[in-house]
Amino acid sequence: MNNDNLLRWTDDADQTEAHRPFSDPPWKLLVVDDDPEVHSVTRFVLNDLRIFDRPLHLVHAHNAQEARVQLRQHPDVAVALLDVVMETAQSGLELVGYIRNELKLAECRIILRTGQPGYAPELTVINSYDINDYRTKAELTHTRLITMVSTALRAYEQLRIIAENRRGLELIINAASELMERHAITSFAEGLLTQLAALLKLPLDGLVCTQRGSPFGVDSDRCYVVGAAGQYAPYIAQPLARLPNPRIVSAILDGVSKHQHVFAADYTVLYLKAAPHQEAAIFLNSGHELAALDRALVEVFAANITACFRNVKLVERLNYTAYHDPLTQLPNRLRFVADLDQVARERVEAVVALLDIAHFAELNDGLGEDVGNLLLVAVAERLRTRLEPACWLARIGADVFGVLGPEAQVNPARLLALFHDPFQVGDYQLPVTITLGLCRTRDPVDSGLTLLKRTNIALNRAKHSLSTRHEYYLAEMEDNTRWRVEIIRRLRLDFERGKLQLWYQPQIALATGQVIGMEALLRWPDEHGFVQPPDVFIPLAEYSGLIIPMGAWVLEQACAQHARLTAAGFAALKMAVNVSVLQFRRANFVEQVAHTLAQRQMPPDLLELEITESIAMDEPRVVLDSLDALKRLGVLIAIDDFGTGYSSLGHLQSLPIDCLKIDRVFVKEIKPGEGGMLAETIVQLSEKLGVTSVAEGVETPEQAEFLRGLGCRVAQGYLYAPAMPANRLVAWLRARDAS
Repeated sequence: MNNDNLLRWTDDADQTEAHRPFSDPPWKLLVVDDDPEVHSVTRFVLNDLRIFDRPLHLVHAHNAQEARVQLRQHPDVAVALLDVVMETAQSGLELVGYIRNELKLAECRIILRTGQPGYAPELTVINSYDINDYRTKAELTHTRLITMVSTALRAYEQLRIIAENRRGLELIINAASELMERHAITSFAEGLLTQLAALLKLPLDGLVCTQRGSPFGVDSDRCYVVGAAGQYAPYIAQPLARLPNPRIVSAILDGVSKHQHVFAADYTVLYLKAAPHQEAAIFLNSGHELAALDRALVEVFAANITACFRNVKLVERLNYTAYHDPLTQLPNRLRFVADLDQVARERVEAVVALLDIAHFAELNDGLGEDVGNLLLVAVAERLRTRLEPACWLARIGADVFGVLGPEAQVNPARLLALFHDPFQVGDYQLPVTITLGLCRTRDPVDSGLTLLKRTNIALNRAKHSLSTRHEYYLAEMEDNTRWRVEIIRRLRLDFERGKLQLWYQPQIALATGQVIGMEALLRWPDEHGFVQPPDVFIPLAEYSGLIIPMGAWVLEQACAQHARLTAAGFAALKMAVNVSVLQFRRANFVEQVAHTLAQRQMPPDLLELEITESIAMDEPRVVLDSLDALKRLGVLIAIDDFGTGYSSLGHLQSLPIDCLKIDRVFVKEIKPGEGGMLAETIVQLSEKLGVTSVAEGVETPEQAEFLRGLGCRVAQGYLYAPAMPANRLVAWLRARDAS
């Protein structure tokens, strides 16, 4: 070998590596040798070289331990020039094992050098450790060293490209799979930017994802930011034009207008189109023009993600439909409950309000459903105009709107004032009255549903109030509601178990003192013998609808008891049974009465059905038809608690009734030397109508005598007998006959 072609190992210890500013990243070479002259000569040969148009950057280590430190600091080393023998005869090979097995640097090319040829590794060792070349230091001329490094760098670059392609394709496949699972467009955009940043090794700050059309579905023309990180994150869900970077805005609009990707010198815009009206664009602040490999990767990425984008937009539309009212475009009850859940979790101090439009059903019936719908849209628009963005709005039910916001906005004065002016609906100027239920969120709650329930309790209280159009929720309201629910539950359970009873209060003819009949009264005793007051559980039975089966049972039991009394020798006694308004409204009520009479073989003229004034005044045509049908059966009809309602005398005269019952309130007014005016009026009215008068709650002989003097025909009350169970009734009747 010509000595001129050999590398000279000169004393260049003081020579420093020259650095020149190159635009391309340099190749990193790790030089590991325990001989300082090797480092100097290597620097001398490779200094200022450009291989494949890129500079070299040498990293030096003088033993295996230093090399491990440098490798951890420079994991992107392209070529390692390693001395085989350093601290030990195996130091170089052990370092190779560390590079391949622990650091997993598969692309790094390894060249072994040794000044002791006897320590050369065997071929099997070279293959096992993926060693690219082996040379003695004496063999390495200037040209051979450069050629060997160049060959190693070419191999490194090819391996890196293959690895990058594999990594990119894996990222694309994994990204498509992950993004298909993201349903909300903002979540999808967040994942999209994260995947692109990983694919191109870019920082998230400077990546912006936009779509044509508002994420809220109210603007289909402008571009909106749906994903961003860092300094641009606050602009998510805002129009792209508000982004404080004209360069990004211009680049995105350029890509959208051209309907194609834009690869510029310092940025890239990816264009996605899933359908004619489903477009998106992603701005990548790369700082340089993408290399051919990266450009190909992002094009494949964009093609795969377009399908995901189409899926996200479809799910987004379904999601919008699921959480919005199609008529008013306001959030619906589900969305409102979710918003209230957030308030409950974060302990936000606010006020929840429910606005109920009074008499909306009547407006729908009178003007038609189309006008009713237009009114709802007008109400929603006024709420949106006057209350957003400070408040969250929703349509909770047919004519009920929800509002959530600060108390300065959500309070009775403010909300009621919104409805002072009428609403222009087509050709109509419609005045609207609302009722409000409100609930402050300052008390901890477990869920949004609890908040909504409490507000609804307040609304129901306001709707039943005669003095105010709004109510705030108070804890005692819920306690009362919980008590009502518990009473209804127990009532239903005891009714199903047969624990309810019918008691009977005798009715006496005032003129003769004879027992002429009795009134069947429902009683609910408990296991301790306490009898629940009827004025408590009867309204709750009506409220819950339980009065329907209970009323049918009462009628059947009363007729059965009448049959038993007849068999015991007490014939021709009248049986009075109270009828609820809910029973009376059922279409088959008359047929039910006829069936029960036939089944129990009870004479119809001995059954008296007692209805209240509210039933008598309810839907006159329907009531009159039902009463006429009952009269054709031969059943007697009585108006119970007469004088406590608002009967129309003209209407009353047209009803086929047989009796007016004087409420116990008016009987109680009868005292020695005073009272009795209303009782007298009712008795006189009954005479004019040609019907019987019955006084309830007679407790003193003076009351009985006064009523007899007025001409009242029948009385019942504690003066004669309290209500009693069936077995005691028979004993009482027999004792009365014996006396």
